[in-house]
Amino acid sequence: MIAEGPDREADQLENVPVPESQPVLIGHGEAMDELLARLAAGRMPGGVLIHGPRGIGKATFAFQLARSVFAATSDEDPAHIDAQVTSGSFPNLFVLRKATRDTGKGFYTVIRVEEIRAFVDQLRKTRGRAGHRIAIIDAIDDCNASSANALLKILEEPPADTTFLLVSHRPGSLLPTIRSRCVQVALRPISADDTRRVLEANGSEGELDFAVALAAGRPRRGFEALKLADGGTLDRLRNWLADPGATPPAARLALADALGANRDSAELRFARDLIFDSIAAEATDAARSGDRRRLASANELWEKAELSLADTDEYNLDMRQTLVAILDAIWKHQQNSVATVQP
Repeated sequence: MIAEGPDREADQLENVPVPESQPVLIGHGEAMDELLARLAAGRMPGGVLIHGPRGIGKATFAFQLARSVFAATSDEDPAHIDAQVTSGSFPNLFVLRKATRDTGKGFYTVIRVEEIRAFVDQLRKTRGRAGHRIAIIDAIDDCNASSANALLKILEEPPADTTFLLVSHRPGSLLPTIRSRCVQVALRPISADDTRRVLEANGSEGELDFAVALAAGRPRRGFEALKLADGGTLDRLRNWLADPGATPPAARLALADALGANRDSAELRFARDLIFDSIAAEATDAARSGDRRRLASANELWEKAELSLADTDEYNLDMRQTLVAILDAIWKHQQNSVATVQP
């Protein structure tokens, strides 16, 4: 069952429906069709690991799959199933997330072993309704070592007619034994058109073009972008990253000044994502072109940016200076890459 209360998720966005309340799944159709084919053939696995970047709709995918499984295996009306899944009252649906603290304020930082044990106890009880049961863990990355090991035991021998849907943003960090017990479904960022449809389906208004561009296929980031008061600095950063050599040095200094002024701002969090997205795209393009020197430089750039920002966060260093160093490094990489390809 789904926990009651005003917030069901630790990172729930204000005025954005939680995944179980999303009106429709947009995107990821091929992956959904593959699992529904398994269901139709009576080969629904005991564990499914749904993984991909944060904010692309993995949990929404899990809840929509659960609806389809219940509609195919229970004797309930689909409309009734949908309403019960949305409200968290469908007896054959079990959902585990980080729990609210005992004080009632805020959430624990991990899914604890005692919560896994209580979850398993629920699953071992007599089922509340005919048909298949679905257990969603959103996200499996939130389990600590003890809770992951406790979960592994039931994944090794899942109850009959029960499927575990494990949502993961970082599958590489999971226990190999957990990964090996699951059918893996890799989801990717969705198209810009689908991102817009997700935002519109949830009643979003405002600068949709800006939000879709900033989302880069991750609807959650689009919702977050719409909450920004002004996207001017982020637009300037996007334009600069597209061609670092097209503007004078003062431009990157101005960007660092604007973004580094408030280290806790949503704008800075977006800027960091944009920087890493740009470096990742550059590394991918270099790999496809076969330019090993450019690829090595892009990988070095990623490591430098990651380490610099981690140190800045941990030791409370000057964010402006860190951003200046990273933007300078990106500019130098671009200049060296241009020089390499010139005849």
